Amino acid sequence: MAKSFKYVILGGGVAAGYAAREFAKQGLKPGELAIVSKEAVAPYERPALSKAYLFPESPARLPGFHVCVGSGGERLLPEWYTEKGIELILSTEVVKVDLAAKSLISATGETITYQILVVATGSTVIRLTDFGTQGADAKNIFYLREIEDADVLYAAIKEKKNAKAVVVGGGYIGLELSAVLRLNNIDVTMVYPEPWCMPRLFTSGLAAFYEGYYKKKGVNIIKGTVVVGFTSNSNGEVKEVKLKDGRVLEADIVVVGVGGRPQTALVKGQVEEEKGGIKTNAFFETSVPGVYAVGDVATFPLKLYGEMRRVEHVDHARKSAEQAVKAIKAAEEGKTTEEYDYLPYFYSRSFELSWQFYGDNVGDTVLFGDNNLESPKPKFGTYWVKDGKVVGAFLESGTPEENKAIAKVARVQPPVQDIDVLAKEGLSFASKI
Repeated sequence: MAKSFKYVILGGGVAAGYAAREFAKQGLKPGELAIVSKEAVAPYERPALSKAYLFPESPARLPGFHVCVGSGGERLLPEWYTEKGIELILSTEVVKVDLAAKSLISATGETITYQILVVATGSTVIRLTDFGTQGADAKNIFYLREIEDADVLYAAIKEKKNAKAVVVGGGYIGLELSAVLRLNNIDVTMVYPEPWCMPRLFTSGLAAFYEGYYKKKGVNIIKGTVVVGFTSNSNGEVKEVKLKDGRVLEADIVVVGVGGRPQTALVKGQVEEEKGGIKTNAFFETSVPGVYAVGDVATFPLKLYGEMRRVEHVDHARKSAEQAVKAIKAAEEGKTTEEYDYLPYFYSRSFELSWQFYGDNVGDTVLFGDNNLESPKPKFGTYWVKDGKVVGAFLESGTPEENKAIAKVARVQPPVQDIDVLAKEGLSFASKI
């Protein structure tokens, strides 16, 4: 028997939870909405997995971080969906999507039909086995995307006392997991090919502080080389990590964070694509009427910069999901909704550090503030200046008011006459805007 719904959300991550909340807010009849998810649990705040979930003391566990607590909302426990008449179809992998027939087919052969589809499939992690890296199928090589991944990594951390860990990758996951592994008293070496960490966002000046800080915390950093292979012991567990520069590192645990890919395969050839994602308009509707795409998979018009862009971050996952549902509901009532006008926003927390970034990291850069590693409380940032205007702003250890001020700068894009004056003014420039 085919199940049939007015609205179906494909995917059960952050975007799915925020979309469900918006549907409930906008008015929903019981039985109209279903969420179809490969995961076994109701939508949760994914960023918790690389931080609080792995803490040595009082680690976070569900139901503590179900959506929508990450943005200060109420937790949507599984019972909430039942109360709202929303069907959670969990542990269900969809293997075929037929947009013309408005149907989804699961791995067990069930059919789910819909009138309106929201594709919220997110990203999948890039694995070293994808590149054919020698020995990359050894045990104790971990990836982090879902709660099951976090569970097996947590078990390994607890089992391996005085362990040596190698973290492959110097981006978000690499930095956050290196910090949390150190908190668990594990010997950590980070390896990445770039000249500095977080190269997609950080300048060399910003990265120098974080790398210095991590070294002070006992994290060994090896830059400018890649992992070419692994050896394992008689139990099949990873034993050594081989680097391209000839070095060999001992390892009981390896965690890989080398990026993700948007999961668009199920709709490939059925919708227009751009820049690696599903092309949408400012309301997240795709080239197929009644089919929407949100979060990591959507390439959408970024109004502020007048270009199409795909954004991989939890903040956009939340906001794009809400925007799509508002647009769906407005269209049904013959009304219009405002176009999505997103200000790119990224943040991270590790050890005692916490940074926020808003806007675009293009143009000339101006480093300001106190980034001395010996300072008791370093506070510093960077502005990006393009065509005589500030287009991006980064701040470490800002107060809520200061973070709001740098967000406003990135949105308003005030003109700058003199870069040297901007460097001297630093944070006070933002507070004047």
